[in-house]
Amino acid sequence: MRAPLGLLVLAVALGAALAAPALAQTPPRHALAPSMGHTAVHYGKWLTAGAAVALTVLGAHEHSYSRRDWDQLLLICRSADDACSRGTDGRYARSDAESFYQSSLYYDRRANRRLLGAQGSLLVTAALFILDLRGRNDEPDNIPFSPIRVTVDQTRDGTLVGMRIAF
Repeated sequence: MRAPLGLLVLAVALGAALAAPALAQTPPRHALAPSMGHTAVHYGKWLTAGAAVALTVLGAHEHSYSRRDWDQLLLICRSADDACSRGTDGRYARSDAESFYQSSLYYDRRANRRLLGAQGSLLVTAALFILDLRGRNDEPDNIPFSPIRVTVDQTRDGTLVGMRIAF
């Protein structure tokens, strides 16, 4: 039983000694922490995605108001032949028809602005998703349990190799 354990310790020590130059070049743990800019990009993409969804919903809501007023205008126009006659200035002769027309235009412009904002937000979201992929490594971000720890420290007399196995 002692011989295989001794071989295991020897193999780990040899592997750690070979890995010492690579470990010496690894930046310290605090240097690997995400920067403020990366954190803003990581969470900002969800904020802009939510804004895109919210603006789309608001745009659809405004469009339904515009459609409702436009349908009211069509009802007035279908009620009589001269109900939708226009004056010399291009406005409807009937005040209720003109009111529904102006209201429909108002809500339509609001819907257009909200939908343009949603498209802009969607473009920013796509850019942030791409930026968030930058600088990633292949390791998972959250490893709660790592059972084997190998440490290599330089001492005055040489190299100190340590190993910890957690159960």
